[in-house]
Amino acid sequence: MKKMSWEEFARSMGVEPQILENEEARLLKRFVMDLKFPTHCQGCQGLDLSNPNPVHHPSYELTPACNHDCIFCYSNVAVKLGKAPKPGYYGWERPYAITVSQYGEPLISPRIVEVNRMLRERFPEARLDLQTNGSLLTEELWEKLDFDLVMISLDASTREKHLKITNADTFDAVVNALRIVGGDKRVRSAVRTIFMPGINDEDIPRIAELAASLGIDEMMLQPLTIHELNVERLKKAGLDFERAESVRDYLKAAMEAKKYIDVRISGCQLAIYRTMDPLTLFSARRVARDVAPAMKRERA
Repeated sequence: MKKMSWEEFARSMGVEPQILENEEARLLKRFVMDLKFPTHCQGCQGLDLSNPNPVHHPSYELTPACNHDCIFCYSNVAVKLGKAPKPGYYGWERPYAITVSQYGEPLISPRIVEVNRMLRERFPEARLDLQTNGSLLTEELWEKLDFDLVMISLDASTREKHLKITNADTFDAVVNALRIVGGDKRVRSAVRTIFMPGINDEDIPRIAELAASLGIDEMMLQPLTIHELNVERLKKAGLDFERAESVRDYLKAAMEAKKYIDVRISGCQLAIYRTMDPLTLFSARRVARDVAPAMKRERA
């Protein structure tokens, strides 16, 4: 007797093979294919899956110091391990975009306005991205800055939860920064949120709703990378380590946020997820562990 394939068996039972696929898996696949890449990720080497060793956009590092002490922070880890980059430009000629900055809080530096102007003059064609926790942004400072994209980090929807995650009582200041930037339509604005299941699950859609109400253009929802020096702090805060590695849970969180705002997930992750079939995507797990972040670009 000839052995049937599962497709032939399904049809012999009067059922189309695709119906046997997990409906949620197909929903995840459609969601992934409909998502746009975050503005910050556009032009990044990480979107090209044929590149064997992609590096992030160039950055200008001002300081590794920060007025927050976030329980998940990679920059903190780099400082403790002596691997934080020195101030300066890390990149190449004719960049597509430059981030200020990837380590520390750039608005702490008294040179922020000077460096912003220098980059605009030196690289007039480049998109300038500001990555900040927002707590030090005022109307007065904003008038002196000139960026194309501003990403403000917020991982909680209440003052109490924000304090728990950042060890800083700055929630109101961050919300005010979102209001300042969201109200200025000359720039693209994004709220940058880290997916930390067990810690901020319920907060993510609320952050999305809050940001949208303040005029923010998009939410950049990023997966958590668990650095070894942060493990105990994350465990104490209630992180569900199993779900932190689940692609399915990450995408479901993005789906909830999309009810309120133009949500986008980490670009290099999205590029990979688009290549997966529905069932692989549904069951996929990402390697979320690391020891220390690495700066793969040279200081120029």
